[in-house]
Amino acid sequence: MKEKAKNVVRLALSGYYGFRNSGDEAVLQSILTALEDAAADKGLKFEPIVFSGDPAWTEKQYGVRAVNRMKLGDMRRALRASDGLISGGGSLLQDATGLGSIPYYIGVLELARWCGKPTFVYAQGIGPVNRAIFRPIIARAFRKAAYVSVRDAESAELLRKFGVGRIDVVADPVMGLTLPEAAASPARAGGGDAAAAGREAHGTPPVVGVSVRFWRGDRSDLDRAAAALAALAGRRSVRLRLLPFHRGSDEEASRYVMERLGRFGAGAELAPAHDSPRDMLREVGNCDLLFGMRLHSLIYAANREVPLIGLSYDPKIDQFLARLGQRAVGSTESLDPESFASRAEELLDMPGQWRREAQGALDRLREEALRPAARILQILQERNGR
Repeated sequence: MKEKAKNVVRLALSGYYGFRNSGDEAVLQSILTALEDAAADKGLKFEPIVFSGDPAWTEKQYGVRAVNRMKLGDMRRALRASDGLISGGGSLLQDATGLGSIPYYIGVLELARWCGKPTFVYAQGIGPVNRAIFRPIIARAFRKAAYVSVRDAESAELLRKFGVGRIDVVADPVMGLTLPEAAASPARAGGGDAAAAGREAHGTPPVVGVSVRFWRGDRSDLDRAAAALAALAGRRSVRLRLLPFHRGSDEEASRYVMERLGRFGAGAELAPAHDSPRDMLREVGNCDLLFGMRLHSLIYAANREVPLIGLSYDPKIDQFLARLGQRAVGSTESLDPESFASRAEELLDMPGQWRREAQGALDRLREEALRPAARILQILQERNGR
């Protein structure tokens, strides 16, 4: 590997990257952009090395260097050539979906330290951590980190229970993601508002974006979601647009809901599973309302100031909604179709009121989303005497 210039900051990034999950890819895009901008502000050049499940795809998608996240030798060489390791963001340290996630990501943090590199935890959502054996392992790794940031107060409280201090509570990185065409203006300017105004002028129905995923084995949660959407469609003309955030599985879940909607006599359409996070951000921005199970569908909507309704399948949904002063309309266990339809009609009729009420929270989240990048570069400058 070529020798690194003095004004270059090279950081390895570890997360759930390269699997074409729109939410996680948006996290990566957001972190890369925030670090590049923060480095430029300090007269530095940022060179990332991404640990990816598909290095060739990641390199093509983002124009960065990537190595296979399962090849220890490649990761070690990348770390030795770097100034440090960033772990995050996303829900990396949890044991709800399996036992492999926590050991893997803590192992990468340990590998960085074995290589003599500082580690940084970037806007992670922690938990649930149901198995006691994992708690001291997480605590040890985080206490040795040069900087720890989490995306909600509940994650910070959980870490404090594990014995971790010095925690910065910030927003999910995706709240700081921008679109090139909107760089000089607020999020909704020229985006969904203009599209909505055009639909209203031509008497076309509002677009309701829908993000669903498989969760319950019997799929009764998706049955309830379809019944709720059908209740809304029975009250007024709407254009239901299913938005798959994970290529493959979310497309299948969306088709399942669309089939149920057809049985209710309501129609829907399926949007492309965009590889580019910014393309999906535009997709969400063109909606008048977003009904979402996926956390990042809700975060995309908040980013673009699209009124949103969350369906809770995990505490992280409730935690994000709470930061906006909202509550989930229901959960994967219980969802009343008429209550959903009433809330959806209210937001479709008065989107401006929703934005006014949420504006303060949205502005704070955007500001917080950029803080970890600036703090990490500051720490590296202090360590390296730059």
